[in-house]
Amino acid sequence: MSFGKLGRALTAREIFDLIQGDLEQVEQRISAESVASVGAVTAIGRYLQSSGGKRLRPALVLISSRLFGTGSSPAAIKLGAVVEMVHAATLVHDDVIDAAETRRGRPSSNVKWGNHICVLAGDWLYMQAFQIALRERNFQILDLLIGLTQMMVEGELIQLDRIGRIDVTEADCMELVDRKTACLFSVCARLGATAAHADPAAQEKLGEYAWNLGMAFQLVDDVLDFTAREKTLGKPVGGDLREGKVTLPLVYALQDATADERRLVETILRDRNYDAVPFTRILALLDKYRGIERVKERARNFTDKARQIIGEFPESPYQRALLAVTDLITDRDH
Repeated sequence: MSFGKLGRALTAREIFDLIQGDLEQVEQRISAESVASVGAVTAIGRYLQSSGGKRLRPALVLISSRLFGTGSSPAAIKLGAVVEMVHAATLVHDDVIDAAETRRGRPSSNVKWGNHICVLAGDWLYMQAFQIALRERNFQILDLLIGLTQMMVEGELIQLDRIGRIDVTEADCMELVDRKTACLFSVCARLGATAAHADPAAQEKLGEYAWNLGMAFQLVDDVLDFTAREKTLGKPVGGDLREGKVTLPLVYALQDATADERRLVETILRDRNYDAVPFTRILALLDKYRGIERVKERARNFTDKARQIIGEFPESPYQRALLAVTDLITDRDH
């Protein structure tokens, strides 16, 4: 990757070093705000926080805020905690819906505490995140978070309606990518810009950058579900198809697949396992019709667009960081 006059790309460590102090404050805020009057909710919140994760979403809030030269911002730190708690709530609910057994290499929360408690714990995390945001007394922040939550919940409902169906289209997949991931990335950047009191045009542009970033992130996720090593991914590979989800790599392959090849996929969608059709047969199908490569190309198109947008902002360490994040998205292995 070349940035021309901007010089070499920043590494992941260098990106996070720029905001390390702020991220530590975000972690402290999450710990403090995740204490509930019900012990199980507190335990689930701490379990999720201790499981790690990339913290990319709060990092987007923090870097986006600093992009406008305001330095460390208490509002941005609060909002970084908010988006991470919203993200955690979605993961808890997703694991219940998908009947997941592992998350980030450990038993998922629903395995440890059960579905009923986890659904309510996810609801509590959502409401606690909104409680923190409400303290800013800023209707724009609440508008962004309410719109985001509605988008994500509607996305889950749409995805549930398509479970087990082989007739999923490219447009269907892109809609879910938008609702599941890109909208959250966009709101993270917009919240950071809002915390820094950036003008509306800059907020909009930064949101568009992060939306493209989020689209690429989810497309890479869909690829990694087929190609990653299970130990690296932190959950079983091939999980989407096993759960009845036809994602974009398979949609592209099915466009040219024979009737017999389509029946292989239909068998897995019906059985919800790879007993009758080995996972290697699906990988061969994806390879034959370039399903993986075509999705990687789509992801690169989105990161190219993100780079173009962020390149229009004045040069600074934080602008360079947002440029470099685009490569981290497409080059990651989990």
